[in-house]
Amino acid sequence: MAGLLEQAQQMQQQLLAAQNEIANTEISGTAGNGLVTVTGSGTGEVTAVQISPDVVDRDDVDTLQDLVVGALADLASKREALTQQKMGPLAGGLGGDIPGLGGL
Repeated sequence: MAGLLEQAQQMQQQLLAAQNEIANTEISGTAGNGLVTVTGSGTGEVTAVQISPDVVDRDDVDTLQDLVVGALADLASKREALTQQKMGPLAGGLGGDIPGLGGL
């Protein structure tokens, strides 16, 4: 029983370390071959948006809006991949479907 408790404590420490690493990781999503880049943290905060002047056209705002949405979607996808990479192995070691881990 003591070994099981120790193993659970180690797993909790690894989980916290992974969560901290995710939170402190900067991720960028892009669209239009880099014409729009959105940067954010692993926690979901958007910290910067860069838009190339080449895509700014007063007569075609729809394209720019689509590129921003695409860059945000790419950022979200990369954030999810990072979370799976860091948290997935830990969730598997806990025996799978554990409530509160959000389906990791």
